[in-house]
Amino acid sequence: MSLREQLCEYGRRAVELGLVIGTSGNLSVREGDLVTVTPSGAALDRLTPEMCPVVDLTTGRRVAGETRPSSETPMHLAIYQTTDARAIVHTHSVFGTVVATTMTELPPVHYNALMLGGVVKVAEYATYGTPELAANVRAALEGGKRAALMANHGGVTIGATLEEAFEATRLLEWLCEVYVRGLSVGKPTILTEEQLAAVVERALNPPPL
Repeated sequence: MSLREQLCEYGRRAVELGLVIGTSGNLSVREGDLVTVTPSGAALDRLTPEMCPVVDLTTGRRVAGETRPSSETPMHLAIYQTTDARAIVHTHSVFGTVVATTMTELPPVHYNALMLGGVVKVAEYATYGTPELAANVRAALEGGKRAALMANHGGVTIGATLEEAFEATRLLEWLCEVYVRGLSVGKPTILTEEQLAAVVERALNPPPL
């Protein structure tokens, strides 16, 4: 499956799972110094491969395709330039956006948060598509984070493949939902650094069968 076909496939899945509505959200995949990204103003469940443009990683200049790249392309490029990401998924999922509008970070309420780097930071608000937003998200991902939330906006996840980035998005939304629903019952218990370290130790050194 080509990179453009992958964007179409995961774009459809994002819509089917309710992670985006309308023309919100965008995805990209990096190969060398080129980035294939979803187009601006297009519903992700209606994409066709030829609609997805290719841009230069350094300059952002379109090198293939006839459609305009996503307005969030500057954010995607900034992330690629400062992390080991090879794929990025940005959504406006419900629970992720709830957390992003009310908190400065998502604490580790479940040990699976370690798969995203632990605490998920909320990047400071900035207008979409601007260099300021790109810088804020890049800062929120520092320290090996695989996900960030954007204040009053949504979430972004990264991965070595589009599948990995998309699964990180699903996990981020699940963690946000667990936290938000937990608040309706009581005060969610947050795992300590020691408890998280114990999970890492067990994963690295599982007990013998």
